[in-house]
Amino acid sequence: MSQVIFIPVETDPSETRVAATPETVKKLIGYGFKIIVESGAGITSRITDQAFADAGAQIGKTADIKTADIILKLRRPSSAELKNYKTGAVLIAMLDPYGHEDSVAAIAQAGLTAFTMEFMPRITRAQVMDVLSSQANLAGYQAVIDAAAEYGRAMPMMMTAAGTVPAAKVFVMGAGVAGLQAIATARRLGAVVTATDVRPAAKEQVASLGAKFVAVEDDEFKAAETAGGYAKEMSKDYQAKQAALVADHIAKQDIVITTALIPGRAAPRLVSAEMVASMKPGSVLIDLAVERGGNVEGAVAGQVVEKDGVKIIGHMNTAGRIAASASQLYARNLFAFLETLVDKDTKQLAINLDDELVKATVLTHQGAIVHPAFADAKAAPVAADNKAEAAPKSAVKKTPVKKAAPKKPAAAKPATKTGASKKTVNEAGNKGDEA
Repeated sequence: MSQVIFIPVETDPSETRVAATPETVKKLIGYGFKIIVESGAGITSRITDQAFADAGAQIGKTADIKTADIILKLRRPSSAELKNYKTGAVLIAMLDPYGHEDSVAAIAQAGLTAFTMEFMPRITRAQVMDVLSSQANLAGYQAVIDAAAEYGRAMPMMMTAAGTVPAAKVFVMGAGVAGLQAIATARRLGAVVTATDVRPAAKEQVASLGAKFVAVEDDEFKAAETAGGYAKEMSKDYQAKQAALVADHIAKQDIVITTALIPGRAAPRLVSAEMVASMKPGSVLIDLAVERGGNVEGAVAGQVVEKDGVKIIGHMNTAGRIAASASQLYARNLFAFLETLVDKDTKQLAINLDDELVKATVLTHQGAIVHPAFADAKAAPVAADNKAEAAPKSAVKKTPVKKAAPKKPAAAKPATKTGASKKTVNEAGNKGDEA
């Protein structure tokens, strides 16, 4: 009997993407899976129910999730959604677990094997599965498009009989995946671009795109990158020196795009209210880190704020603003990962807990929280009396994981956007980018 993959409508009102496309549906059917797509799941990504049906999917309703062996999603499921998942099902999504440990415990309590795609290791084998990079790339592009739309002037220099229109000056803060794409896009539109980043390797990357690099290049700067390619949190002293360097620079800019996020921390504050006040009326700031507290003082998640003629853009889920492209890439990321979990001979799930990709991404399994970063988030035992019929157990090539100490089930708390003390999303799948 074929295992069932369910693609739900995302319940988060800011989420416009979908976790599968007709392309990936066809590939999954080729592995022997039965695909059920909830009606309307792809509408905001410009994928109709008919397009999914033509690819071989069955168009279903919300209640069909109770039959699913595998659920592919964008966002962490709510407590209401979890009640309909059957014990033993596999959940693959961007679960944004840090700061939401109660939700992680609720997922374990539901008896799910849950994988969070943001934790995919940065190794060659996993590049095609890197949701952070695929979504951050689009976020960086869209940030420039949004900035240009709000700016109200031409981006390139134009020499006409009536005079010269000066090129827009764009400053990108954070040259990770989103930042580099923002630099490239702004350059394509003819802007004069400068950029800054705390990682030494970024200097050459910025220069290769035709932008000028701005940073305090001291000894701390030279050691500001982890072995995994992430930015380290800089000292208060360095932050003060960097702020002094960029404060005067920002005052001369027309557009500032901030993308800085630090693994395990709230977004660092890069642009103060005083810096905003120093900018010319008509200038624009785009804060891609707004969902993690923001890089710009005064930025508000989901709003466009204007202060003394300067616009501060705090759009949420920037990649989702071009949902058709974002869904296409995200769906391919999920397919590439799911493909590694399938036994090629039996065409059934065969999760190897010793695999480096599984180790890095699995949060919960067999009613237990198994990711070491969440050892303190204890899961209550699975309540069999209120669960749907258990899913067939997938093959697991390791001895069972020791379960957490039993405690009374607790309802998952509503998701918040507070900062965390461990590894957070470093780029925008639905966030910004790493510094």
